[in-house]
Amino acid sequence: MDLNRIQDALAAAGLDGWLFYDFRGSDPLAASILGLDPAAHTTRRWFYFVPARGEPTRIVHSIERGSLDAVPGPKLVYLPWQQLHEHVKNTLAGTKRIAMQYSPMNAIPYVSRVDAGTVELVRSCGVEIISSADLVAQFEATWTDEQFATHQFAADKISRLIDDTFAEIGRRVRAAGSVSEFDIQQFMWDRYAADGLISDHPPIVGVNANSADPHYFPTASRTSQIRDGDFVLIDTWAKQNLPNSVYFDVTWTGFLGDRPPVDITTVFNIVRDARDAAIRFVQDSVRAGTTIGGWQVDDACRGVIQRAGFGDHFIHRTGHSIHTSTHGNGANIDNLETRDERRLIPRTCFSIEPGIYLEGRFGVRSEVNVFINEGEAVVTGRSAQKEIVLIP
Repeated sequence: MDLNRIQDALAAAGLDGWLFYDFRGSDPLAASILGLDPAAHTTRRWFYFVPARGEPTRIVHSIERGSLDAVPGPKLVYLPWQQLHEHVKNTLAGTKRIAMQYSPMNAIPYVSRVDAGTVELVRSCGVEIISSADLVAQFEATWTDEQFATHQFAADKISRLIDDTFAEIGRRVRAAGSVSEFDIQQFMWDRYAADGLISDHPPIVGVNANSADPHYFPTASRTSQIRDGDFVLIDTWAKQNLPNSVYFDVTWTGFLGDRPPVDITTVFNIVRDARDAAIRFVQDSVRAGTTIGGWQVDDACRGVIQRAGFGDHFIHRTGHSIHTSTHGNGANIDNLETRDERRLIPRTCFSIEPGIYLEGRFGVRSEVNVFINEGEAVVTGRSAQKEIVLIP
């Protein structure tokens, strides 16, 4: 735990403190930010209060006195529940506004870790609870220079793999007339290890109507054949096989033939333009020093698709935070599934991946990763896809 950094962030946010709470692993964010062992066996409630100034306070149960020994501060031990309430009240005395892993109306479920009853208990102490969503992003979503280097490594490997995969599809179709989605997925999956990459799941490979399912995964028992004249979507995400590495996550599409059908090309162009509109909005805002939230980027992207008449077929948020897990704890690019008002801050990365899904026919998604640095926002990896890949 970096106490000085936490207290600096609290002071900058105008907060009196940050109250962490956990019951039987209910808040993995707290464990990560405080540097606690996520596998530690705890069965009783604990609180940890970090004030904007001064020493933190630990509140632990009598039979689990060592549960917060990894963090600094005086220790208050409770046994009856009345004593727990008293310790919380005394610890918060003199404070007015504190952060907790709470989200009004559950707007950001990733951060909404504190149960309603505990919120009631803390509010009974006379304090106002502010969502810790933006604070969490500072400690759970920002990248170090070393992490950015792992992202670049993964971006280079995956970019080459995508090219090789489209070529492999073409080679196998020419040789045998068809190839299954599952076989291509496994070709890519095997390459991960050979290229020094790891991932939580194998990639998505979807042909024709299967590409219209955003979370379609081929398996050995559920797979379709890819043939000449087919449209193929590939969504692949992986990270370098090193501790604390971060993901690279992109989606590309291709067609086996000389010229894709007009309807597929039309939809691809709309998706591409929506993606690029979102990228420009982020880049222009960052250059101008304008603070923006994830919901605003979603609006910039989604508006292009809505104006083209396909709004009902864009059925997911525009993007997600990227960190050591594929979906990180920073701001998502979302004003559909949630209204994500978290700020897009320097040293964070997120995907921009609009899609149009025509059930039973085909779906087009185009995904890039955007990294925000001081004064600039860059699309990482190679240039974004501009036209459908013609698979040889």
